[in-house]
Amino acid sequence: MIDSLCTRSAIWLAREIRERRLSSREAVDAHIRRIERVNPVINAVTEERFAAARAEAAAADERISRGDARPFEGVPCTIKECYGLEGMLMTAGLWARREHRAPADGTAVARLRAAGAIPLAVSNVSELMMWMETSNKIFGRTNNPYDPTRIVGGSSGGEGALVGAGASPIGLGGDIGGSIRMPAFFNGVFGHKPTGGLVPATGHWPMAENDARRYLTTGPIARRAEDLMPFLRAIAGPDGIDGGCREIPLADPATVDLSQLTVYDVEGSFAIAVADDLKAAQKDAAAHLASLGARVVPFRHAGFKRSIEIWSAMLGHQTETSFAGNLGFASTGAVARELVRFIASPRRSRYTLPALLVGLVEDVGAALPALERRAIEAGHRLKAELHATLGPRAVLLYPPYPTVAPKHHKPLWPPFNWQYTAIWNVMELPVTQVPLGLNAEGLPLGVQVVGGSGQDHVPIAVALELERRFGGWVPPPSL
Repeated sequence: MIDSLCTRSAIWLAREIRERRLSSREAVDAHIRRIERVNPVINAVTEERFAAARAEAAAADERISRGDARPFEGVPCTIKECYGLEGMLMTAGLWARREHRAPADGTAVARLRAAGAIPLAVSNVSELMMWMETSNKIFGRTNNPYDPTRIVGGSSGGEGALVGAGASPIGLGGDIGGSIRMPAFFNGVFGHKPTGGLVPATGHWPMAENDARRYLTTGPIARRAEDLMPFLRAIAGPDGIDGGCREIPLADPATVDLSQLTVYDVEGSFAIAVADDLKAAQKDAAAHLASLGARVVPFRHAGFKRSIEIWSAMLGHQTETSFAGNLGFASTGAVARELVRFIASPRRSRYTLPALLVGLVEDVGAALPALERRAIEAGHRLKAELHATLGPRAVLLYPPYPTVAPKHHKPLWPPFNWQYTAIWNVMELPVTQVPLGLNAEGLPLGVQVVGGSGQDHVPIAVALELERRFGGWVPPPSL
């Protein structure tokens, strides 16, 4: 039986703590107990800091007694392990960094803590943040709280699993190809990929380069939609270090008149078919918005068929440090030799198969410059058209993935289903992942809500309404 405190929003917890109907220590202890209950099943925590969190909770309760409360005062949270949390492991799932500890808090972590939040733990990631299955040779594989035989997504899969299991009300995630939204979807919670450049990624390793700094976004994973905008406000804004970050005003979701929205309903990329249960859930969401007065328009664009090549070309063109180099290899030939060793003895390799495959094929686009150039041009055209279509009073509904959470290892073939989320990173548009209940197998359904550039409050407003109508996060029945 889940503790009721582990079903509440962070904002609700903060209010109860501030008004002294609940202590921070009670909230922190409830979530620590929940982590201790679920983590043996989901394997999402890479390192805990429970003693420090309890001491910080006591300090928060003391501040509250003096009438000194911050927005998230005394509220527990968790942090994706690739973000610096001072003194904690920061391996990025890479064996060579297995003992590396963060020398300081990254910007988003520092801002979240400055707002009063208390980190309980750091969470598991995919190796070097570049695969949709959260698994590495240091901490092993993270399992889905709704069905442990299924994936949690990546690379913020540990965060998605902890929030989805009720073990954390809010978590800090990162997203360069869907790494907030896929974990949010597969684990039945909310996630928000901000507008490119809204939140600095300072303190994230590995760091994106050049214009790709705007493709790498830092944002919230939350079990309740009302936490998304307060979380975003706490971490947004330039820090003088991340050159890709810019000042973007954040409006209030409450100002959005849903009856005046245009809702572009897209069934998919048309390159990979979407399962019927996901299409039906999206249609239900569109129909509900229409019932409020929104204008729903079926929408398709030929550019979506090229999502994978557009994302790969636009990201690769901005990247100077190779993925293979970050893995520790001097050349793709060295990666190939390690792949042969992996095939001969998977258990003895210090690398995961997806990481080796990415390291092996990452230079394909650069080896075909004409094709890469045409893909980049197509991406810029698509971006210009979408930015013109999605202004302050429009959103686009888009599937998060072709199916509900697949079984472990299944994403290796076909390997490109993550194109449903990746395209929006290079478009630099804000996207909110919204849960829409469970399917007949008891697995989370959901939809991406895409907003106009700098209009993060609009898809969040839609998320709040869809949560009201469809119920939002459903605690996993078996945990």
